[in-house]
Amino acid sequence: MMEQNMSAVEQAPSQRTVIGKVVSNKMNKTIVVQIERRVKHPLYGKYVRRFTKMYAHDEDNTCQMGDVVIIQQTRPLSKLKRWKLIEVLKREEQQ
Repeated sequence: MMEQNMSAVEQAPSQRTVIGKVVSNKMNKTIVVQIERRVKHPLYGKYVRRFTKMYAHDEDNTCQMGDVVIIQQTRPLSKLKRWKLIEVLKREEQQ
C-alpha cells in the first residue's frame, strides 16, 4: 500500500512551460513575456494571432528586451507573478 502512494507522488505531472519574447525588463527580478498563439476564426476560418503577457521571475536579471525565453508555471510569487524563467533560448542582437 505504501509503495503505491510513493509511486503516485513521484509521477506528479510536470509544470506547464511556454516559449515567448521578453517585452519588458524594467522591474527588479521580473520580466514581462509575450506569448503568441494562433486561433482559427469561428466564421471565416482564417488563423488570427492572439497575444498574452505573463510576468515571470528572473532571479539574476539576465534577460534583455527581445530575448526569446522558456518560462515555467510555479506557485504564486506576487500579485501577478506565476511564472519563473527557465532558459534563454536566443539573445537579442545589441546595436
